[in-house]
Amino acid sequence: MRDSSNLTAASAAQPPLSMADALLIEALHGGFPLTERPFAEVARRLEMGETQVIERLHRLLARGLLSRFGPLYQIERAGGLFVLAAMAVPEADFDQVAALLQTMPEVAHNYRREHELNMWFVVAAETPEGAQAALGRIAQATALKVWAFPKEREYHVELRLPLRAAAGGKDAPLPKAPPRPGPRPGEAQPLSDFERTLVAATQSGLPLVERPYEAVGAVVGADALTVRLTLEDMLARGVIRRIGAVPHHVRLGFTANGMSVWDVDDAQVDALGEAVGRLPGVSHCYRRPRHAPEWPYNLFAMLHGRSREAVHAQARAIAEVLGPACRAHDILFSSAVLKKTGLRLHP
Repeated sequence: MRDSSNLTAASAAQPPLSMADALLIEALHGGFPLTERPFAEVARRLEMGETQVIERLHRLLARGLLSRFGPLYQIERAGGLFVLAAMAVPEADFDQVAALLQTMPEVAHNYRREHELNMWFVVAAETPEGAQAALGRIAQATALKVWAFPKEREYHVELRLPLRAAAGGKDAPLPKAPPRPGPRPGEAQPLSDFERTLVAATQSGLPLVERPYEAVGAVVGADALTVRLTLEDMLARGVIRRIGAVPHHVRLGFTANGMSVWDVDDAQVDALGEAVGRLPGVSHCYRRPRHAPEWPYNLFAMLHGRSREAVHAQARAIAEVLGPACRAHDILFSSAVLKKTGLRLHP
């Protein structure tokens, strides 16, 4: 188990980020080419060599500055389910419960947060039944109440960090992608057998080689063109959010990470949630169910800063947008990253 001082130390122990690395992370946020030699295309845009781009990515992953590089899957577009959940874990049992969740492939992320509900995790499964079954196993194994907060509406999902200042430059404005509505009832399409095999082969990342899609094809028994066309179709359907780099915000210096939660008038929450999702610093913004009277909040917005004051400033900006429609709010700061893997399907 880690505490907040350890998170800060993990960031401080990292060598300074170079400007070339900052620009590479920014360029690889998304839109990775689905071509025969995609790293060569990225290299030309950055005026680097193909080998240099691949070697820099290797180093960034080895240093833990990137969690992974490859497709980010949105399993709900294929009929699956992500569920945010929380538990109030006694301190004496905390490490044991965290170790249990670490072993479960359905648990994609797990954080310790400063709140009575001190363990927050995301369950990701290929079917809603699989997600519910995983939550049930956690409740049974821990003998603790599991508070489930399934997503009711998504307003924004995109973690973009201003990194140029950390490399000695000046941060440039980072554009946000327009919100993409979730699947309507009956719209989700289950994965084909080949797509499922492809997800299992790439969920940990793409191979860092000159021809990554050819390398993936060798694993799944298909040619590179079939792999690329299938990934392109999954992107178009929204099963893949993007293909790119996943930054590790803590190790990149963003050690203040707060899940801000807001009690917003139900009649106004959707319009206001869209506005909140467009604010700088907001990486994830959702409407989730209340659990009254203990949990009155229905709007969740993740905030990231290099200091807690920066996060509080972002929260004040949200409060201005919400105005009198908001009755109460709180910020649950992260004090430990317990697990951060993303979706995991078995082959």
